[in-house]
Amino acid sequence: MNINTDIVIVGSGIAGLYSALNIPEKYSITIVTKKALSDSNSALAQGGICVSKGEYDIKPYIEDTLKAGKYENDIDAVTTLVKESKENIDKLIEYGVVFDKEHGNLCYTKEAAHSTNRILHVKDETGKYIMEALCQKIKLRKNTLILENTLCADIIENKNSCHGIIALNNNIQYSIHSQFVIMATGGIGGLFKNSTNKRHITGDGLSICKKHNIKLKNLNYVQFHPTALYIKDSNDRRLLISESVRGEGALIRNKKGEHFIDELLPRDVVANAIYAELNSSKEECAYLDLSTMEPKYIKNRFPYIYKECLSHGIDITKEYIPIHPVQHYFMGGIEVDLNSKSSMEKLYAVGECSCTGVHGANRLASNSLLEGLVFSKRAVNDILSKFTEYQVPYETESFKASSMKLAETELFNTAINLFKDVIGEKKNELVNC
Repeated sequence: MNINTDIVIVGSGIAGLYSALNIPEKYSITIVTKKALSDSNSALAQGGICVSKGEYDIKPYIEDTLKAGKYENDIDAVTTLVKESKENIDKLIEYGVVFDKEHGNLCYTKEAAHSTNRILHVKDETGKYIMEALCQKIKLRKNTLILENTLCADIIENKNSCHGIIALNNNIQYSIHSQFVIMATGGIGGLFKNSTNKRHITGDGLSICKKHNIKLKNLNYVQFHPTALYIKDSNDRRLLISESVRGEGALIRNKKGEHFIDELLPRDVVANAIYAELNSSKEECAYLDLSTMEPKYIKNRFPYIYKECLSHGIDITKEYIPIHPVQHYFMGGIEVDLNSKSSMEKLYAVGECSCTGVHGANRLASNSLLEGLVFSKRAVNDILSKFTEYQVPYETESFKASSMKLAETELFNTAINLFKDVIGEKKNELVNC
């Protein structure tokens, strides 16, 4: 089946949907997503989304991001993120996201490595409420074709220029011709045995780019979150215990009840401290102590975490939460410039699959959703500045994709091989290794 469209977006997380919503309705858009429209990692984000609170906060926010990233960040990208944060947050509010307020004013929380409270939130399910608002908006758009449960198996390339994608839905092959393609395929958590990510998020965009010699960057920058719920012998997605829990006063303890690490240090520091403690003590997990908070406050501020832990028999108002570090986020990805353009013409990458340089070697808490907004909007602005009258589609009749299952396996194996030799001691966390 052939489809002609102006712009293809691969992925339906915050970066993909926000890209689409920034494209004027006179252009035709096709969104291809591997599962349901709402089934993304973005919807899992608990803690919140950062924003610069004013001119006085720009320099401290930049410095916090650089410090967390071990000063390996791209300073121009960080500056762009911070300075363009408020206009994009205002857009979310316009779309109907109702962030928590107190006495009519927005509430800001604090997370690890932040020097001040600058994180907006909706209880402890911020991503869910943002994605619900974006999904509602995109479904109202008459210019947007949404192909759910559809795998992007490849891109259509001619002389280092991208002219669309090849997609598969069961036995149907789609040759989707377009002027521009935006990759928003998310991270790599599904490649790991233990991750907070959805299991179907397996680095498909990276695999496709590898095949076409599109530049990738910082593949070794894989972040392990220090506090996920520990359940022995579980193969399911791990429940994240948001960093905002520690930001509100929770303490990390060992089995003896000893407090052994400053909870608000950068994620990699805290995760490594827990690994070191467990290696030394030979225990299976550490613990998170919320006794610094009143039970009523815990239930109101963290209702999702409270409910989910209770379903596993843990009442977090009365007992410690068993925790263990797990794979959480990927700071590397498809190398892009400040407008999210890849090394291939007409191909852009946004969100976690891209490497803007914002995060450096370690992402600052709650910068991921914001990055998805800021750089997807910049991608769209750049695309619109280059858009021309629709051209004759590049011929692809000779291309024949694999079956959907085989194509997915090929992409998965390519992604696994990308990481086998670059993530060091965490290699044993990869599937099939």
